[in-house]
Amino acid sequence: MFEFFYSTGCRIGEIVKLNREDINFSANSVIVHGKGNKEREVYVNTRFSLWLKRYLDERDDHEDCLFITGRKAKHRMSIDMIRYIIKRVSKRAGIKKSIHPHQLRHSYATHLINNGAPLEVIQSLFRP
Repeated sequence: MFEFFYSTGCRIGEIVKLNREDINFSANSVIVHGKGNKEREVYVNTRFSLWLKRYLDERDDHEDCLFITGRKAKHRMSIDMIRYIIKRVSKRAGIKKSIHPHQLRHSYATHLINNGAPLEVIQSLFRP
């Protein structure tokens, strides 16, 4: 999940809405349903694709949603659950600062800027 946040710059609400059918492994892309019910295609790196395939192969459910809870009655992960996981993982990693999902979106933009992406391109990626 962290890899998806960081490598796509998606909003938490977009990640919660993801379904298995939104993944295109051959194109390394995902159809994201954003604000105003707009669809856009985001591209993921190979590392994320490998982790996602492993995650899906290990699941023993038939839920359509991409990210599910680990409880016995599996269901779509909520925004609050994702926030909780991010805080828990960052705490385990020894990060003293409070980490929020939107900060990963900012990290994505910073990474693009630091690697020479034109500002106009970055701005277009962040429009709903």
